[in-house]
Amino acid sequence: MTASLAWQPHPETWALVVFLVIAYVTSVAYVGPKKVPAGTPPATTAQKVFFLLGVVALWLAEDWPLHEIAEDYLFSGHMVQHILFAYVAPPLLLMGMPAWMFRSILGKVGGGKGGLRFDVFRFFSKPVIAFVLFNGVIAAMHWSPVVNLQSTNTTFHLGFHVAMITTATLMWSNVVTPAPELARLAEPVKMMYLFLMSIIPTVPASFLTFSESPMYSFYEGVPRLWGIDILTDQRVAGLLMKLGAGLLLWGIIAVMFFRWYAKEESRSARTVDRNDFERELEVWDLSK
Repeated sequence: MTASLAWQPHPETWALVVFLVIAYVTSVAYVGPKKVPAGTPPATTAQKVFFLLGVVALWLAEDWPLHEIAEDYLFSGHMVQHILFAYVAPPLLLMGMPAWMFRSILGKVGGGKGGLRFDVFRFFSKPVIAFVLFNGVIAAMHWSPVVNLQSTNTTFHLGFHVAMITTATLMWSNVVTPAPELARLAEPVKMMYLFLMSIIPTVPASFLTFSESPMYSFYEGVPRLWGIDILTDQRVAGLLMKLGAGLLLWGIIAVMFFRWYAKEESRSARTVDRNDFERELEVWDLSK
């Protein structure tokens, strides 16, 4: 069978991307000014860039050519999609949301009590619950029946992607929380949380990397794109999950560590300066 990567349109993906961009721009332009104090920008430049990058990550994962590579030829293409869905798009979208926008989506206005959406999100985003749900989906995406079913059933495939993005958003909300009232973890704990996230997926990834036989029947019958055989494809997929996702998380941990360390050093320096100032006042206090 001959493999072909001829361009194919994906109007549903374009519609999603356009909707997200228009919804964000409209909210920032017309809703945001009513939600923030006068003179305060509804969203910072960094937030706008992060949200746009998150939308781009979703677009790359679901549009040509990655969509065709994953659906028709290579399981490693699926792995790239899943890394974008689980480790790239959700944190970028969360970092791109101002607190007022995040609260509005969850149905919570200002500092008041939230409604059902807020309570449901707060419950399922608890660190342990989010950890179990996210890693359960990550494990499932390596399970042969799930892979074969999502490769042949469009509805199940879409539902699985929605589940992956949803659980990833729940997990990442413990690390990059737009709304301060949902912040649960101190910075060192966040780093440990992400470190655990980087360790657990290596177990199923190791099976892919070291397997000597095909694990997914669907990919046994597809054309071989670029001459990549099925075992090489599996090993590349395993390495992408084990090293690609792991290095990405460790890089984030490193950035968080240096930012936290710099903040702690600055705080210590301010404490020392304040103590020195207080001692100087004591020296010049003539009432003693």
